[in-house]
Amino acid sequence: MFETYFPIVLLFVLAAVTAVIMLLLPHFLGRTKKTRAKSLPYECGVVPTTDARERIPIKFYLVALLFIVFDLETVFLLPWAIVYRRLGLFGLIEMGVFILILLVGYFYIIKKRALQWE
Repeated sequence: MFETYFPIVLLFVLAAVTAVIMLLLPHFLGRTKKTRAKSLPYECGVVPTTDARERIPIKFYLVALLFIVFDLETVFLLPWAIVYRRLGLFGLIEMGVFILILLVGYFYIIKKRALQWE
């Protein structure tokens, strides 16, 4: 029984050792020189003028959620496209239903004006 689980245990041990090495190695090899510029938050070269804890509009989260949904669509389309010939007409109809459901959601989003910025 030990020889059955040994590769899995070895994999977990190697992953843990690698993670610890990656966390500790920069502290030993890197130079640490604290400056005021390094401790400031960096945002694409723009000097921060407001508090970092201000409220973010819900539109940002909504667009991110929509991106994830439509990105997952491509994840499901790729395997279907690879085995398209083996699935035949049944696979084509199923993918059509899948795309139709996503299109209904997309038109609902457009109707609610979720993608329009004010």
